[in-house]
Amino acid sequence: MAGTPEPLAKLDKNALHPLEVAIFLDFDGTLADIAEDPAAVAVPRQTIEALARLEKITGGAVAIVTGRPISEIDYFLFPLNLPIAGVHGLERRGADGSMTSVPTDEKALEYVADHLERFRDRNEGIFIEHKQGSIALHYRKRPELESASKTAVHEAVNGHAGLHILNGKKVIEIKAGKATKADALKAFLKEHPFTGRIPLFAGDDVTDEDAFVAIAGDRGVSIKIGDGKTAAAYRADSTESFRSWLDSLAGMFERNN
Repeated sequence: MAGTPEPLAKLDKNALHPLEVAIFLDFDGTLADIAEDPAAVAVPRQTIEALARLEKITGGAVAIVTGRPISEIDYFLFPLNLPIAGVHGLERRGADGSMTSVPTDEKALEYVADHLERFRDRNEGIFIEHKQGSIALHYRKRPELESASKTAVHEAVNGHAGLHILNGKKVIEIKAGKATKADALKAFLKEHPFTGRIPLFAGDDVTDEDAFVAIAGDRGVSIKIGDGKTAAAYRADSTESFRSWLDSLAGMFERNN
């Protein structure tokens, strides 16, 4: 990990030009407040409007990079239809609308799902989220079951070399593919309108750290939302403060151009 990140207020927004920056944003904990039920989150209307303004003034260089499926992000950010890397990079929609995906071992995931569902049935409050290419075990309602949840996941994954475990905030995800958020950013940066631009990536969880590291070599701007060790260069205190900063960035771009 890098040293202590600077407060986000110290990032000179004037050094960013809308046609020279590519903006990549995580979703939960970054644009939306984290909720016990993943289906219960909401993005403030002002934030959706800020994203629309940024998309317009950057020439479309705004993308979401998330652990959620693309379809869910489209729902929460309606009427926007942004480029999105979903399920930690297993699926991706480019700015031109083209879709790409990483092959996954669905049979192995079915075995894991059966194992984890039995664990869930024995422990009220555990929630299993099924996605294309991954399964997430949420223990937000039962934080005292963190250790037991991790044990259940490792037991389920044991023997399946193609599965990867991602530990997040009170959630453990089992992914049946090798793609990461860093891979997704690199793929976007090879495509119009992102290519040749300075990447800015904001995220709140440990699953975002590989992307923070990846963009450091591209003079990238990395922003960690919330507390915890991080490789990011800047830190926003909360989701709310980051959303406010994003709105102010859109306003500054509009005033200066």
